[in-house]
Amino acid sequence: TLDLTCRETPCFVKFSEMEKMANMQAEINEVQPLLLSVYAQHFSPWRFNFTISFYFTGKKCKILQDMNTHLEAVLKEKRALRKRLIKPKCQESLPIEATYHKCLVELLTEALTFIENLESHLQSVRSIPQIPNMMKNMDTALTKAEVLAMDLEELTEQMLKWGELQKEMYSD
Repeated sequence: TLDLTCRETPCFVKFSEMEKMANMQAEINEVQPLLLSVYAQHFSPWRFNFTISFYFTGKKCKILQDMNTHLEAVLKEKRALRKRLIKPKCQESLPIEATYHKCLVELLTEALTFIENLESHLQSVRSIPQIPNMMKNMDTALTKAEVLAMDLEELTEQMLKWGELQKEMYSD
């Protein structure tokens, strides 16, 4: 399915051409020593150097011309490219092939859960500087709770004593 949906985009055509040229250059570099030995046997050194250097200069010139035409085309479309980059994509409908709709829905749900988790994690990180202050508050609250617990114990003891005194008075 992926092979069927794969289409050559114009931006990658130039790169494949450049890769082919690089492969040809590598082949030339492999064959060049053989050519040098054959030409050195049949031609004078001066004529040979001139022919070889002219050949490779022509190749380099052709490659530079191809790159130059590509850059000229990019510069001509500069204004349109700038408009496309500035314009927000969320206001347009993105063309997505039907085979990828399920994946896109799953991706969006995962993105939403990530954003929700990110907000809670950011709140946790923001509260880190307040932790020492919170610890002090918790320590004071704990001491207050201990004091209240001791007061409550004293009060319950007093109530029990009072209850016993009341029983003794009623029984008498």
